[in-house]
Amino acid sequence: MERRGRKLWGAVVVATVLVAAGLVWFRPWALWIDETVHDALPGSPVVASAPPVTSTSGPAPGPASAAPAAPTVVARGTFVSHEHTTTGTVKVVRLADGSHVLRIEGLDTSNGPDLRVWLSDAAVEEGIGGWRVFDEGRYLNLSRLKGNKGDQNYPLPAGVDWAAYPSVSIWCDRFDVSFGAAALDRT
Repeated sequence: MERRGRKLWGAVVVATVLVAAGLVWFRPWALWIDETVHDALPGSPVVASAPPVTSTSGPAPGPASAAPAAPTVVARGTFVSHEHTTTGTVKVVRLADGSHVLRIEGLDTSNGPDLRVWLSDAAVEEGIGGWRVFDEGRYLNLSRLKGNKGDQNYPLPAGVDWAAYPSVSIWCDRFDVSFGAAALDRT
């Protein structure tokens, strides 16, 4: 009877370790925890009014300094759902200093373990056929996903030809699957 009791306790210990490891690996509670982000678009112009010129004597005023260019959308797309329902839009925005930022607006997807924002050369396919294509070719891991809801910005590295990556994926690196993706159409 004692030998049987040891085997039972051994099985309980092994089962407990396996369950704990599974919980750490899968993080199922993340599906019920939302992280909302509200990033403002960087470089949005701030309009300041200049004081009116009231004097007519003295030297003529010089040319007005040029206002910085407003951010310009150079590509855009709309998310399609893959492994999890994903909605929102994505834009590539050229800022006044010539740099680019990937802007995700109105994102709504599930939370999950190890979510990333990827630029990819893969075509966006709807349905189950599009879930796993983004790591088959070239891709650029921009960052961890800041939150599964809201508006967020991801700077594009200088010197990278973002146009070589015509799609964006919310990629779960833990399970190698896309939660949702958007094709970038140049504007």
